[in-house]
Amino acid sequence: MNICMAQINTLVGDSRGNLNRVLEVCVDQHDKGAHLVIFPELTLTGYPPEDLLLRSDLIKQTAGALEVLREKLPAELAVVVGYPRSDGECLFNSAGVIFGGRLIAEYDKQCLPNYQVFDEKRYFDSGDKPCVIELEGVRVGLTICEDIWHPEPAALAKAAGAQILINLNASPFNRGKAAERLALVAERARSHEMPIFYVNQVGGQDELVFDGGSFAVNAAGTLVARATEFEEALVTIAVDSSGAPEPAEQVATKSDLEAVWTALVIGLRDYVDKNGFPGVVLGLSGGIDSAVTLAVAVDALGADRVQAIMMPFRYTASISIEDAQAEAEALGVSFSNLSIEPLYDAFMVTLSSEFEGLPADITEENLQARCRGVLLMSISNKKNRLVLTTGNKSELAVGYSTLYGDMAGGFDVLKDCPKLLVYALARYRNGLGVCIPERVITRPPSAELAPNQKDEDSLPPYDTLDQIIDYYVERDASKEEIIAAGFHAEHVHRVVRLIDLNEYKRRQAPIGVRISRRAFGRDRRYPITWAWRSGD
Repeated sequence: MNICMAQINTLVGDSRGNLNRVLEVCVDQHDKGAHLVIFPELTLTGYPPEDLLLRSDLIKQTAGALEVLREKLPAELAVVVGYPRSDGECLFNSAGVIFGGRLIAEYDKQCLPNYQVFDEKRYFDSGDKPCVIELEGVRVGLTICEDIWHPEPAALAKAAGAQILINLNASPFNRGKAAERLALVAERARSHEMPIFYVNQVGGQDELVFDGGSFAVNAAGTLVARATEFEEALVTIAVDSSGAPEPAEQVATKSDLEAVWTALVIGLRDYVDKNGFPGVVLGLSGGIDSAVTLAVAVDALGADRVQAIMMPFRYTASISIEDAQAEAEALGVSFSNLSIEPLYDAFMVTLSSEFEGLPADITEENLQARCRGVLLMSISNKKNRLVLTTGNKSELAVGYSTLYGDMAGGFDVLKDCPKLLVYALARYRNGLGVCIPERVITRPPSAELAPNQKDEDSLPPYDTLDQIIDYYVERDASKEEIIAAGFHAEHVHRVVRLIDLNEYKRRQAPIGVRISRRAFGRDRRYPITWAWRSGD
């Protein structure tokens, strides 16, 4: 039997488009001799559909798409697709097997994830029965995503006679996830003495990026096939009458920085394309964050769909202007230089009566950022280009950003990238072709909102700051635990306080690509109004 793992990029809510993609793949694979084609979790709705699942018309549309598949799929081909299945008052995350013009079996996901970015218990009921079917003389068991992370569903399938196990997935990327998946599935295969076919979704969906990397392991847990990461792929594996898979195509996984860069590129590309934007615009400051964001945008969309705007002020260093222009020229993007001096002066004249007798402070610095936000949003409105913000995780964590200023926009490429990772990504991208001037990477970072300003005038050194953020945000460590890990108490108390105080800012920040295990947003949901503090 020839089994095809169909790693495709679906669009949430597009039952017709997803249906057509399934039909296209199945006709092609049938012609190439496949007997079974397996698609990712919730194939017909895309993942995650979130509260669309509460709409009865979506469920009806999905049921209609399933009927079309039953009628139009090649009769000799078995196909496994995922979809939400309604049964009375219950809704299940299901997989169905279509063969010979009939829906011959259905399986309901047993283990519903309710952690990190997942909240399936909000929508679905749990299944409690295995599903094993016989195809080409091989008994095939079905599971869905989270099921494989627990021993019981695989054990039930084995007890029901399964010789091989299929696992449909919508498993999003985070750093280190590919190796974690393979180790877990290999152990599950060994413990149940059963080959496993792990089929994963690919593509961007809002802040999530699905990295594909579908694979198959034999009963000993040895890798026998693996698809490429971050792009659609069709991988076919032959199995004998006992279900044992023969070695097939294996694509090496990407290095850490390559995977992160690719995730940023795919996340931005799919967000822009799936939402129908013709292109993007961003403020190019001559600093490291905007330089990396520009490079990601060009890699994702092409230079012709990217516009860079330099918006200098009296505090902007000449080298910042020079470096911004050099970056734009190296990447071949449209570049404009628009001074914010007239806007700032006009605002100050208008506000003069309100500011009379009050000393200059951070208000004037924030006003500079807000002038830039006005320009970018105006260009966005006029040209329908999505504004990319350029903040990183370190800044977002401690509120080192201006509401309605540098936070104004629709997508933040670096939202989940700490500052030191941004520097590493810059060097990685220059290794593919130099586009970021060396002094952008080596000069001390500055917002350039005041004379001789440096980020570390207001913040701890980034090597310290990023580690404290990692402990407090990603590991949920207390202040006492972080101090015990060797960090200066003053730094810890200050950083934790800033993180706690700036939740209101983060709630108003644009979404961005998730690359860590604990990103701000759907991963980490803290109240804005609260009295508890770490260590109290």
